[in-house]
Amino acid sequence: MNLSSEHCNTSDWLRLEATVKASVYVVAFSFTTFITAIIIAIVSQNSELRKQIRYILLCHHLLCISSYCGLGVVFQGMRALLANSPVLVCWVVFGAQLSVGEGILFTLALMAVNTYLAICWPLKSLSFVDSVKYRILAGTWIIIILKNVCLFLIEGTSSTQVALLKSEPLCPVVLNGVPARVIGIVFLVLLLSIILISYSLIYKEGKRAGHFNRSNIKARKTVLIHLLQLGLHVIPTLLFIGLGKMCGVFFSALNLVLFGVFAFAQCFNPLIYGLWNRELQSRLYHWMCCQLWCGHTVTSKGPV
Repeated sequence: MNLSSEHCNTSDWLRLEATVKASVYVVAFSFTTFITAIIIAIVSQNSELRKQIRYILLCHHLLCISSYCGLGVVFQGMRALLANSPVLVCWVVFGAQLSVGEGILFTLALMAVNTYLAICWPLKSLSFVDSVKYRILAGTWIIIILKNVCLFLIEGTSSTQVALLKSEPLCPVVLNGVPARVIGIVFLVLLLSIILISYSLIYKEGKRAGHFNRSNIKARKTVLIHLLQLGLHVIPTLLFIGLGKMCGVFFSALNLVLFGVFAFAQCFNPLIYGLWNRELQSRLYHWMCCQLWCGHTVTSKGPV
């Protein structure tokens, strides 16, 4: 580690940046976990929803978001509090957050492909998707974990065992090398291409079906909202990867702005991909009425 990098990593500005990020992650984690718990409770209590792959993918997606924000609290909290954690611990926490973050985008790609198959190939895709859904999810995580393990091994070859076990006041930046950034961009562009192709085919099919169908209009509006939300995910991520981690007040301020946009997108993901769904909206109303009515009944009767 050179002197300029070490000076950047121990600067007051970088600690302030970590404090801001940790605080934002706390808010995002609280909000996303609350909405995620509600949606998972609705899905788990309904046998019909539990069998549908789109709701399995939705719950998986929401769990990834909540886990990503929670790991962000841990990682940025260690940096903000100068926890003097060993470099290896920092790498493990950061690697787990990176893997879960990639799981978010990977699940969005699977959701887009599943929606395309359900709309354009409704009869042929149902049995096929149902038979391979868990194998696809397992394969997704195998790919993500193997990719990140290989990147960490590549970057870790320049560090000795003593350096990995050495405590640092601020967790050092990892996966900032050229190979990691190139592979990250390729991985991101590949998944983004799958999502865009799927959405364009869905939009084309909706346009072919007619302009005056109310459900069709809502579906096309949903596609446009999803694309806007996806842009809030992808654009900051591409800039993060492309710029890498640079020192200086300007780059730190730019980092915080991009992070704010990305965190905003994370907070609204459960609403846009979850509660925007008409079926979940109706079941949410029924679930809330049931919870309030049951709670009122138990309170009025007293403890059993």
